[in-house]
Formats: sequence, structure tokens, C-alpha cells
Amino acid sequence: QVQLVESGGGLVQPGGSLRLSCAASGSGFSIYTMAWYRQPPGNERELVAASTRTGSTTYADSVKGRFTISRDNAKKTVYLQMNSLKPEDTAVYYCNVAISMRPWNVWGQGTQVTVSS
Repeated sequence: QVQLVESGGGLVQPGGSLRLSCAASGSGFSIYTMAWYRQPPGNERELVAASTRTGSTTYADSVKGRFTISRDNAKKTVYLQMNSLKPEDTAVYYCNVAISMRPWNVWGQGTQVTVSS
């Protein structure tokens, strides 16, 4: 069974930085795209950034130039470095991983990021 464990959320002041991590446990599968989503209060979940197995990345327009997604395939871990944080970045952040076996797509438990002075 594949599980994702997220860490790194918290409270930060505007302009600050946070680094989220998401590690996949289990064996016998390959990992394809790794991504971060977020769900602000009262809003739908949205894609923040994604990284393919070959290293291609994509970002939401709202975070371009401020957030960086990276991954360590050997550790089955994806990171999200968030700089110049704004109050509108406040949300629950979820890790999502596409894998080579059922259920094909796995979600993390979510980690709260709050940007406030």
C-alpha cells in the first residue's frame, strides 16, 4: 500500500518562506508525476505545481517565480519551496502522486499553510 506523508506547513508572515515535503512509502511501484495542490478556505482544490518523471515542471500563474517544485526520485520525495509568501497563499496543501499500480493516484493528508502577520 502506498502512503504519502507531508510535512513543513505552518504559520509564516507575509514575505516569508516555507518548504513542504512529501515522501511516498511502500515498494514495488514506479512514480510518475508528482504534484502539489492547494485548497484555500471556501474554495476548490487547485493545482499549484507539478513535476514529471523526466523533470518537466509546470506552475500555476499565481505562484510562478515564487514557488519551486523539486523531487528526489531515489527518496520518492517531492518538495515545494515557497518564497515571498502572500496571505492569499493560505490554504491546505496536498501532495499528489501518480504511480504504476492501483489506485494509480494517491493523495497526501494535507498540511496547513497560513500566511498572516
